[in-house]
Amino acid sequence: MFFSKSFGYALRSILYVVMVNETQPRVQIQEVAERLQIPKHFLGKIMKMLAKEKIIDSAKGPFGGFFVNDGTVSTPLLRLMELTDGLEQFQECSLRLKKCNADKPCPMHNRIVQNRNELITMFSSTTIGDLIRSDDKKFINSI
Repeated sequence: MFFSKSFGYALRSILYVVMVNETQPRVQIQEVAERLQIPKHFLGKIMKMLAKEKIIDSAKGPFGGFFVNDGTVSTPLLRLMELTDGLEQFQECSLRLKKCNADKPCPMHNRIVQNRNELITMFSSTTIGDLIRSDDKKFINSI
């Protein structure tokens, strides 16, 4: 299973906003795009969607930007995946066969189902805050 650029950009941008929120109240889209080396317009669409879904907040104007709200750090990664990629990927056949299911499994079905369920559980129980709680001070450089 591979994750889309949208998911990666959404996750990285939220992590960045949360981490810099300690020293600055709002972060401009330009700063996030430059720091994370993400195309500004693509990131703008993602950040706008995240704000619309109340994952982060935004304010317009000369002192505007993106900032953390009460629910940001408690957002599960599965919610980000749902917003960016959709959850259909957890139902599709890994070999992309049309009629693969528990009744008519493909050769990989039974091997994949357990891993898929573990991923769903992990993404459901892991929050943005869990990723931020790293003791590694260089973590921001890795995003």
